Amino acid sequence: MNEDRVISALGALAHPQRLRTFRALVVAGLPGLTPSTLADQLGVARNTLSFHLKELSHAGLVTVEQQGRNLIYRADFSQMNGLLGYLTEHCCQGASCEVSDSSACTTC
Repeated sequence: MNEDRVISALGALAHPQRLRTFRALVVAGLPGLTPSTLADQLGVARNTLSFHLKELSHAGLVTVEQQGRNLIYRADFSQMNGLLGYLTEHCCQGASCEVSDSSACTTC
């Protein structure tokens, strides 16, 4: 993942509603969710959610697929993993990173 994609992804996630939306799609997994289900789950207006989904899609963090009359949104796990990989690429300066109960690297 290149730096421009990382900045775009982090910028998209830097909004509370987009972060909640992305996390809900991660929890939903491969089946994904329709916008109406997401809106109900998150308690947000559908037109507002549509804007946030578009931003997440442009950042490459979610995919959308038309199934009949419904749109299905899914987290793009390869992009998510690419982002995480980019952020942790040089963690611990290449040394084995041991994670404790607090999920923080204990080697750094």
